[in-house]
Amino acid sequence: MNSDRGKPRPAAGPPRTINVHKFAESRASELESLHSIVKERLSNDFKSQRSKRRRTTGHDNRLAKSRVRKKQKSGEDNVTNLDHLEKDTKKLPRHVRRKLELTKNSQNGFSTSGDGTKRLRTHLWHAKRFTMTKLWGFYLPLGVHGRGRGSRALLKNLKGGVLVHDASYCRAVQLEGPEDLLLSILETVLVPSPCSHCEDARSDILSGAIYGSAELHHVGAVFSQTIAPVTYMWQPQQCRNTDTKVDHANICDEQEKVDGHSSLRRLWVWIHAAAFREGCNALQNACERQVDAAGTRVSCVSLENHLGKLEVMGSRASQLLQKMLHPSTCSSVNTSVLKYASYIENDDQIPSSAIFSLSVDDPRFLDKDITNASEAKVQDILSYKKDESGRNGTPKRDMKLLVCSFLEPEGSHGLSECIDLWDTKKDIDPPIEENILCMEKHRQRKELFRIGDMSTGRQHSSIERQFNRFCPLLLLRSDSKKTSIIRWSIILPLSWIKVFWMAIVTNGAQAIGLREKHWISCELGLPCFPREFPDCSAYSCFMALEEAAYDKKSELRSPHTRTWKVPVPSPWDSLRLAIEALNGAAHGRVQHEQLLPDDMIRNIAMNSPYLRSCKTEKESSCGAPFEGFVARTCNVLTQFLDEIKGSHLLLFPKVLHSKKCIGKFMKDERILNEDADGVIYQINQDQKLCLVRVLLHAYREGSFEEGAVVCAPHIDDVMLWTTRSEISKGDFQVPESFARSCFSQQATGKWEFQVPEEPAAKESCRLPIGFITTGFVRGSKKPVAVALCEAVCLARLREEQWKAVGDRKRRKEIYVLVRNLRSTVYRVALASIVLEQWEDDLECM
Repeated sequence: MNSDRGKPRPAAGPPRTINVHKFAESRASELESLHSIVKERLSNDFKSQRSKRRRTTGHDNRLAKSRVRKKQKSGEDNVTNLDHLEKDTKKLPRHVRRKLELTKNSQNGFSTSGDGTKRLRTHLWHAKRFTMTKLWGFYLPLGVHGRGRGSRALLKNLKGGVLVHDASYCRAVQLEGPEDLLLSILETVLVPSPCSHCEDARSDILSGAIYGSAELHHVGAVFSQTIAPVTYMWQPQQCRNTDTKVDHANICDEQEKVDGHSSLRRLWVWIHAAAFREGCNALQNACERQVDAAGTRVSCVSLENHLGKLEVMGSRASQLLQKMLHPSTCSSVNTSVLKYASYIENDDQIPSSAIFSLSVDDPRFLDKDITNASEAKVQDILSYKKDESGRNGTPKRDMKLLVCSFLEPEGSHGLSECIDLWDTKKDIDPPIEENILCMEKHRQRKELFRIGDMSTGRQHSSIERQFNRFCPLLLLRSDSKKTSIIRWSIILPLSWIKVFWMAIVTNGAQAIGLREKHWISCELGLPCFPREFPDCSAYSCFMALEEAAYDKKSELRSPHTRTWKVPVPSPWDSLRLAIEALNGAAHGRVQHEQLLPDDMIRNIAMNSPYLRSCKTEKESSCGAPFEGFVARTCNVLTQFLDEIKGSHLLLFPKVLHSKKCIGKFMKDERILNEDADGVIYQINQDQKLCLVRVLLHAYREGSFEEGAVVCAPHIDDVMLWTTRSEISKGDFQVPESFARSCFSQQATGKWEFQVPEEPAAKESCRLPIGFITTGFVRGSKKPVAVALCEAVCLARLREEQWKAVGDRKRRKEIYVLVRNLRSTVYRVALASIVLEQWEDDLECM
C-alpha cells in the first residue's frame, strides 16, 4: 500500500532565475497601462517634488543626538576659556548653559537663576528627586514627590538609620575684635548672653570647646523684638603651630593685645536664611555702637558665600561619620583629632554642643591606608579580586581606585592640609573635579588591560586651578540631653558640599527636605524656625506665603467642595480676650460668683474698649509681628513674672534642678489658699503677651492639626471628662455656625475672634489661650503636638484644677481643650510646659 496516497503534492516553486527582458515583454501591456495612469495623474511632470521628499533615516534621531553631543562638548571646552565666550557671537542653548552652570564647582558663592534666586550646591541632585520651592531667596527641597505622606517610614528610618539635610541656606556672620568688646556686643543682642551662663559653661564657650545657643534681638531691653534663634561659636585661642609653611608670626602678634584691650578673638554667629539680613544688620548696628563708645574697631563680615552646612541625624549617624571621615595628619588640629578619635566610638561620652575642628581626607579616596599617594604604584592603586570561576586578572566593579598625587598641584601638599576652617582670609582649594577623576580612573583601567599607547604614560593635565584632597571642617554635636536621637552638623567650605553630600548619601543616608525636617522637629519636641516663632518678622513673611498658597489651592476647588476659610496665620492678638476674662473672673471669685462667658465678655467691654475687638491697631508694616513675646528661657519668664508682680502664679521655671519641687508645691495647701485679691490676675492692658511653648498629648482620643485653637476649659468640663468613662460628643461640641464664624477676617486682613450671640453658642464657647503650631505627625508611636499658650492663663487653669481635686490626684500637666478649626468637637489634652522640664528652649531645627 502506498503511504503517500492522499497527501497533497507540494506546489512547484518559482524558477531560480528570471530573464528580465522576457518578463518585460510578456507584461508590456500591463506596464504601459500603469504608466499612462501615472502620467495622467502627474500631468506628465515626473520631477521630484521637494515637499514630498522624505529621508530614509528621518525616524532615527541618533544623528541629531550626535550633533547635540558635539555642541555640548564644544561648549564645555569653551567654558574654561572666557575669552572665547566673549568673542563667540552665537550664544549656546539655554539647556547647555544651565547644565554647564550646575556642574561647575566654583570656589565661593551660589549659582543663581535669571531672577536672582540662589541654588544650593546640591540643587541638581535634589531637583531630580524632590519637589522644589522658592523660599528665602533659595530654591529649596520641600519634600519627596507625592501628597506629602511618608512620615511613618521617615520616623522608622530616624530611629534605625541615618538622615541628612543640606542646610547651606543657613549662613554665618563673623565678628572679629577684642574679646571684651565682643562680649559687650553679645550682651546687648543675645538672650542669654555668654556672661549669663555658669562659670564652667562660660569658660567652655569662650575657649571654643562648645558652641552656644541664644536668641538674637535688636539692640535694647530683654523684651525687645526677637529676630531669630542663633548658634554662636568662638575660635579656639591657641595659635596654629609654626611648623607649617604659613607665616603665623603676624597672626600671633595680633592676638596678643589690641589697643590695651584683651586678646583679638574671632566669633561666628549662624543665622537662618529667613532672618539673615535682619540679623546681620542688627549685629552691624551693635558693632557700630560699640565702636563709637570704645574707639576700637570691631569688624562684622558676612560669610554667606564661603561656608556651607550639612545636618546628619539618626541612631546610626556616628557610625556613618566614623566610616566616612578620616582625619588627616595635621599638627594644627591634633587636639581635636584626639578628642574626636576618643569620643566618636562612644556616643554617650561626647559632651553636648561639642565642637571638633578636623582636616579630613577627600571621601572619594577609598583607600585610606596609603598616606603618601606619590609613592603608590599602579598595582597598589587598583585592587582586584579573583573571579568566582577562578580566573585571575578580572577586575571587579567595586575596585578601589586612588588618584595619584600628580592630580595635586605642586606646592599644595602640606599647605592646604594644615589650613584651618577659621582661616577665612585664605582661599581653601576646591576638591578635584569629578571629570578629572573619571579620566584618571579610565586611564588606569586602560593601563590595567594594556589598552592604548602605553608609551605615552601619564599626561599632566593643564589645569590652572589648584585642587586639594584635604578638607578642613567643623563637626558639631547637638545637645543630647533633650533628645535621644544623635544629631551632627558639619560645617565646611561651599566647594566641598557636593563631595561630602554624595559620600553621605552613598553610604546609606536618606535625604530629607523642609517638610520632613518639620516632622522630625515635632517628633523630637524641638521648635522649628520660623513656624514656631510668632514674635519674629520672619514668621509673618513665611505665613503670608503659606496663606497665599492656601488661597490659590482653595480657588482650584469647585464651590460645593470648598471648605470654609480659616485663619492661616493664627490670630495671636485674640488671646488678650482670655487675659481680660481672667481679670473679670478674679473679681467674681473674690465675691464667690461664677461668671458665664457672656458675662465675662460684657465685663471686658465695660472695662476696656480697646480689648472689645480683641485686636491691636493696624500697624504701618503689614508684616509686623504680634504684640508679645515667647519666653524661651527660665530667666526671661522669671523677669516677666517679677515685672507683673506674679510671683504667686503657679509656674515653676526656677525649680528645674529638683524633680521633687513641683510635687512639693502640689501638696502645699498654703500656696493655694493665698488670696492676692486678684492682683496677680490684674494684668496691665498694655502689657505684652507672654507665650510659653507646651507639648500637648491627647487625653483619651483625638488628633490635633496645625493651627488648631487651644481653649481654657471650665472646671466642670474637666471633672466631667475625667470622672465619666464614656463621653458623648455632644457634651463637648459647638454649633457648626459658630465654628464657621468664630474667626472672621476684617477688611484690613486681620482675623478677629467673634463673640457668639446665640444661647447655645454662648454656653459652649471657650476662650482661646493659644494655638497649635505643629500638629500630630502620622505614624508616630507617641503623637505629640506643639502649641504656644499664654503663661498667665496656664497658671490660672492649674490653680483651678488643683483646688478642685485632692492632693493625690493633682498632676503637673494642665488640662486644656483643643478644637481643630474645621471641627465642632472639643478634645481634652494634657499640656506640659517645656520650661518646667528644661532650663531653656533655645535649640531648634
